[in-house]
Amino acid sequence: MTAIADIQTVLHKHTNAGRDALIPILQEVQEVHGYLSKEAVVQIGRHLKLPASKIYGVATFYNQFRFNAPGKYHIQVCRGTACHVKGSANVLDALTRELGVAPGETTRDGVFSLEIVACIGACGLAPVISVNGEFHAGMTPEKIKTVLDAYRKEAEGEPTDD
Repeated sequence: MTAIADIQTVLHKHTNAGRDALIPILQEVQEVHGYLSKEAVVQIGRHLKLPASKIYGVATFYNQFRFNAPGKYHIQVCRGTACHVKGSANVLDALTRELGVAPGETTRDGVFSLEIVACIGACGLAPVISVNGEFHAGMTPEKIKTVLDAYRKEAEGEPTDD
């Protein structure tokens, strides 16, 4: 099914929806595609009879919404209190240097995307990152390259040491 057809399927479930359905619609479209494309925003606006600028205004207010396609490996860096105290800022800096992207971006090859989250809920593992839901505990800037290299090998179809 194409992206446009998927968006239409979501919108069809909200046939007589009004402005109050905007956030649930945004969440469903993102769940289907992993992000909110320009086309999705335009279609949602037409469906709800709202300008695209209003849709963007609401979606950018909430940090749960993404406007870029996520990478094959979506990295979440916890910046909660425990992780912050144990050095997650240095882990984030190492990730941005190694990947060459800022939080909210995806690498050019589409392999990695990077996101900052307020708390992953794994404070005992601090500092922690999550890659597609798999936690990596006690992260340090020195461990970042090893973790990323394992995912790069996996992306290339090479066996990993895991």
